[in-house]
Amino acid sequence: MYLPRKPASVVVCAAILFGTVSPALAVGELTLTIVDTATGKPVPCRMHLRNGKGKPQRATRMLFWHDHFTLPGTVKLKLPPGTYQFEIERGLEYARRGGHFVMEKTSQDQQVLDLPRVCNMADEGWWSGDLHLHRPIKDIEQLMLSDDLHVAAPITWSEKKNEWAGRPVPTSTLKEFDGNRYYYLLAGESAAAGGSLLILNAGKPLSGEGKTADDQLKLLAAAREEPAAWIDVSRPAAWDLPLWLATGRVDSIELCHDQFCRSETIDDANGRPRDKKIMPGASGIGRWTHEIYYHVLNCGLRIPPSAGSGSGESSNPVGYDRVYAWVDKDQFSYEAWWKAVRMGRTVVTNGPLIRPFANGHVPGHVFALSEGPLSVEVVMSFAGADPISYFELVKNGRVAQSIRFEELAKDGRFRPLEFEESGWFLVRAVTDVAETYRFASSAPWFVEIGSQPKRISKASANFFLDWLDERREAMEDGGPLSDLSAKVWDEAKGYWDRLVAEANAD
Repeated sequence: MYLPRKPASVVVCAAILFGTVSPALAVGELTLTIVDTATGKPVPCRMHLRNGKGKPQRATRMLFWHDHFTLPGTVKLKLPPGTYQFEIERGLEYARRGGHFVMEKTSQDQQVLDLPRVCNMADEGWWSGDLHLHRPIKDIEQLMLSDDLHVAAPITWSEKKNEWAGRPVPTSTLKEFDGNRYYYLLAGESAAAGGSLLILNAGKPLSGEGKTADDQLKLLAAAREEPAAWIDVSRPAAWDLPLWLATGRVDSIELCHDQFCRSETIDDANGRPRDKKIMPGASGIGRWTHEIYYHVLNCGLRIPPSAGSGSGESSNPVGYDRVYAWVDKDQFSYEAWWKAVRMGRTVVTNGPLIRPFANGHVPGHVFALSEGPLSVEVVMSFAGADPISYFELVKNGRVAQSIRFEELAKDGRFRPLEFEESGWFLVRAVTDVAETYRFASSAPWFVEIGSQPKRISKASANFFLDWLDERREAMEDGGPLSDLSAKVWDEAKGYWDRLVAEANAD
């Protein structure tokens, strides 16, 4: 029997601000050392530093990307005179330190800043991963340490490039360091007009010569010939999602993905568009992402949510969009982590740190009963550096309970959730951050009652059937489909037709 650890008491963290460094102490050259508050030892972290005009600043010999650099614990800043704003972070489990200082021309100084940890997810059995990275392999260990990440999947082959072309594929493809951190060398990506697929844990690169629909279908089939290969959909709105789902070859879907960036939300035109009148702005992209995933679950497809920052192509730091998988801390390994993801024992987040339990079980648990009803009590610990607007219990795709932060903070408990028939539920938390969509979501728990263990919604099956028809019509406008594409699309059409016919819910 699976027995999770009891949830810890509710912890709430606010951002901690570092005040002004006086001009006499911050001039010309400033050496900063960042220490863990609990240990007093230097800790790898990330720094966002801007001058008075808002331009991101670099530091000599430090890894820089977009608007930030990582440091191993100490950094020497040599900057022109002026006023500088900074933020220092280490993933999501440490408080954010922010402030400003003034540089002058002649003096030198040293400063030590402490960085307090707001919670230790691994100590509670939750281990972090980022499944979508475009950063150099040689930098991955420093990047993972600086954002306190335990599992990473840096992309090393795709239609754009293959780092293994012309040289032997390494025999040791899994790298372990720092005692409990892992990254896999052969993660790949297949990007086409219909969307992007990540191929993880394959034993060899599977890159094709082109990126047509046929190329992607062939690669998808080849990936399934690899025993350990994992197929991750990088964005739920990908045009070919209904096709991929119908093949039965999707292992996870990124609910927390590279459109959700640290300081903005990318509203590009790739993928099936949402109704922007109903779902406007940054929150609209988040709501559309969630709605699509809820339709997947309402079709009886138990596909776990995942997360990937896209760092290296998106503006994100490594691990900004991350998935936590529950593995007892004494049993943690790379293989155990993936097994937990497979079982849906996960939460995804780019901000709030939630650790939910339903009747004592982590997400992914199946409540199986010969007859109903079932009463579920969800208890949750949470923390984070940003103000949380509300928490929600989502049941069968609809909000069953919405509770303000102040109310849930009293004891971390939702009201009991009742089930008379089969279905699913999950927990969601959304912050008050305006410039981007910052949230957390658990994977679903499932309820099986009586002779119909899976709830299949006719509306959700029709949602994907209409989507499939719309996509095929657009493709055929460009010319006839190849024999391979036509065959696969016909099979997908039959799949969704059958699901509509088998539906047992509206």
